[in-house]
Amino acid sequence: MIESLFQQLQNANTQWVLVGTILLSLASGVVGSFTLLRRQSLIGDAMAHAALPGVCIAYLLYGEKSLLWFLVGAALAALLSSFIIQFVIQHSRIKEDSALGIIISVFFGLGIVLLTYIQHNGAGNQSGLDDFIFGKAASMVAGDVQLITIIAIIVLVLIVIFYKEFKLLTFDPQFAKGLGFPTKFLNGLLLMLIVCSVVIGLQTVGVVLMAAMLITPAISARYWTNTLSHMIMISGVIGGFSGVLGTLLSTIMNGMATGPLIIVASTCMFLFSLIFAPKRGLLAKAMKQISIRKRTAVEHVLISFYELAEKGGYDGVEVQALQSKRKISIKLLNYALNFLQKKGYIQRECEEKWSLSNEGIKAAYNIVINQRLYEMYLMYEMDFAQLELKNKDDLQLHLMSNEVKGKLLSLLKLHDRTPLLLPESSSIDEGRKIHDL
Repeated sequence: MIESLFQQLQNANTQWVLVGTILLSLASGVVGSFTLLRRQSLIGDAMAHAALPGVCIAYLLYGEKSLLWFLVGAALAALLSSFIIQFVIQHSRIKEDSALGIIISVFFGLGIVLLTYIQHNGAGNQSGLDDFIFGKAASMVAGDVQLITIIAIIVLVLIVIFYKEFKLLTFDPQFAKGLGFPTKFLNGLLLMLIVCSVVIGLQTVGVVLMAAMLITPAISARYWTNTLSHMIMISGVIGGFSGVLGTLLSTIMNGMATGPLIIVASTCMFLFSLIFAPKRGLLAKAMKQISIRKRTAVEHVLISFYELAEKGGYDGVEVQALQSKRKISIKLLNYALNFLQKKGYIQRECEEKWSLSNEGIKAAYNIVINQRLYEMYLMYEMDFAQLELKNKDDLQLHLMSNEVKGKLLSLLKLHDRTPLLLPESSSIDEGRKIHDL
């Protein structure tokens, strides 16, 4: 297989296709980042489907196949579709998703009608025109690849030149307008770049799959970073690598089209990002959830110890009583007991009985009183509106104020919620290490 692949790479046509797909995928990934962040993912799909009648009309007018004229016709049709979509949204009660669905259906249907007409009435030189539906990279010649390469490079250069303007336009268009930026021109330029990225990919992946070419690398990159510049670079790398992988696979798999294999490779990289991305991936989220559940279990068990001790269980608490106090699985309960024992917060009295150590009393007291103070805050939230707390941890920042602390402690006493066990060396700000589990 490796020898066959090496031999294929010596073929000039394979080299041209490889260069063309790499640059196409790179440009699509970079432009797709802005499309994704501007929530215009379906715009690329609409433009791709709308490009088909443009290709057919260009053939009817020119009389023979010419990639240059096909791209011109596709670009004009795609631009027309985008203007119609915006017009429909702004001047009617039709929502954006409905407008996109209508335009995609109408333009693609018109393209199929024109394509059928050409196939039944042409002079025979229209063979291969339907490759624009599903794409056929192998049919590209050196001139086609050169044209695609030039357009892709122009797209990338314009992205670099107008990067700051596109960034501001993407995240805060009103601020950009207030600064005096030509927002209409920039919107039009970005739309033109999307159109260019779409039309140069028609012969490679076709109108059906072009939207995936535009969006999949960008959404894969989104899982790895929160920075736009990094996202653009990662998206470009993912798109370029997908182009290489798809092209190489098509050279060793007889009868397999290059375009669909590029999309499959890009989708595999998306699935990898979805699962293994360090912060946003499913695996990372699952690990975080497990960590939160363990920390919460430890905190709840420690609170249960303290509350049962308040009711006379200072000499020891049975495991069954802990479990009935707060519903918690046996697995998490055993984890919490083992963890607290290692920290020196609890000690075993007998086989099924545990008690708090002095350190455990201090840690449990601070958790309990912080929780009860937060309960008082929630009950009298209007009286503490100036705090603007989002969660229980935010309360610690305000307990440094004697006024806030005094009010909340008074409310605890009023509702008879003051912890009964008050170790002399404890204070509200001690025992915070339980939150670092």
